[in-house]
Amino acid sequence: MADTNGSGLTRRSLLGAFAATALAAAPTYSNAAGFLRGGGDIRRLRMYSGRTGERIDMIYWIDGDYIKDAVKEIHYFMRDWRTDQIKSIDLRTLDIMAASHNLLDVHEPYMLLSGYRSPQTNAMLRSRSRGVAKNSLHMKGQAADLRLASRSVNQMAQAALACHAGGVGRYSRSNFVHMDCGVVRSWGG
Repeated sequence: MADTNGSGLTRRSLLGAFAATALAAAPTYSNAAGFLRGGGDIRRLRMYSGRTGERIDMIYWIDGDYIKDAVKEIHYFMRDWRTDQIKSIDLRTLDIMAASHNLLDVHEPYMLLSGYRSPQTNAMLRSRSRGVAKNSLHMKGQAADLRLASRSVNQMAQAALACHAGGVGRYSRSNFVHMDCGVVRSWGG
């Protein structure tokens, strides 16, 4: 039995149209890397720098496409603040950071301690600490050191490890987590 509303539409066709609309609007993850399926159709980074006082709240990816100007702004934000040098941050690192933030289900911005490091900055930091790698991925724009006041180092590290996408270092004494897009590995305590 056809239930029409006078316009020739049946109840079944109307429900079908609503279902198609709902399906089209539902999140799709077919283009996302496996570790980012939880990242959604929008990727966003919220960060602030205690060193420069700058803040960023940036949607940098929508429906499978990176937003060039947004990514450029993130590169600037994550620059070596000591030398003011900018390097493109590997998009995989940004994605790991965004996916980890989503997994933590927090609205608080990351505190960025270190993004890109120039070779000069890395050498200076290495002379002061045994914990700085000679060939640090920070110098390639492939790493970030991050902190959240509302989450422990262990919680942040577990979220980053759940991405199965790169290196995760726990620095509990200094209260930060290192995330990179290098070889999948973990260290620290």
